[in-house]
Amino acid sequence: MPTPSPAPELAVSAWLNTAEPLTLAGLRGRVVLLHAFQLLCPGCVAQSIPQVQRIERVFASTDLQIIGLHTVFEHHDAMSPVTLRAFLHEYRIVSPVGVDMADEQSPIPVTMRRYGFRGTPSSVLISRDGAILHETFGVEDDLVVGARIAMALASAGTSQ
Repeated sequence: MPTPSPAPELAVSAWLNTAEPLTLAGLRGRVVLLHAFQLLCPGCVAQSIPQVQRIERVFASTDLQIIGLHTVFEHHDAMSPVTLRAFLHEYRIVSPVGVDMADEQSPIPVTMRRYGFRGTPSSVLISRDGAILHETFGVEDDLVVGARIAMALASAGTSQ
């Protein structure tokens, strides 16, 4: 089995729903679910955000860290920080959300490029030692996602 690759660090211009900026390096020892979304993405609003909220409820008593990443690669002018704050409030998103850093050289934000996301919604499950365990474009079945997260949480701290 190939060795998992390390998760690239997040490039975030602003954080919401957290008092302190988060880094993957600072979260070593915890399993991280990184969820990339856009507030104007129909699949995000209808499927992936509700799924992440179910994951938050099911794994609330664990050390799983869920991080939202608002990664804007289209309709840039419509997705302002004010709009994002209102969206998070209206949809009751309470997990930390980072705003993917814009790049003046490209319409694709920095973290989106680092991870090679094809669009939104996308998610990445990161092991306790900072390795990418699984990446998804779109939405997977709840049972599959829950099993994958449970296996990562049961891990002693190193990637298999």
